[in-house]
Amino acid sequence: MILTQTLHLIYDVRAALRTVYRVLKPGGVLLMTVPGISPISRLDHEHWGDSWRFTTWSMRRLSAEVFPADYVTIEAQGNVLIAAAFLYGLAAEELHAAELDYRDPDYELLITVRAQKPAGGAAREKSR
Repeated sequence: MILTQTLHLIYDVRAALRTVYRVLKPGGVLLMTVPGISPISRLDHEHWGDSWRFTTWSMRRLSAEVFPADYVTIEAQGNVLIAAAFLYGLAAEELHAAELDYRDPDYELLITVRAQKPAGGAAREKSR
């Protein structure tokens, strides 16, 4: 399942992640991105809500409520320059590759998650 830049628009993120886990077949993989540093999307905010921004720390905690930790990989992309460029509306083409590639853990612009539902008997579901 591919879920890009959507989770922050769902108020009950825990229920959304539980649903994703439930609908994945055993061995299925979730590829997800969530915003770190990001302006509010006014259109989304006015129609259904723009509720959250995330960090690698918060995504690890949320993911651990549903997926076994050994089946989750979380990374962040970003640095102060590209965060500022993004907030000013600059395009990636206006920056050099080295500027885009540098990752600063204090400026998480985009959080990426790869989570897999274990195959067979290793599967577990947590409930809250």
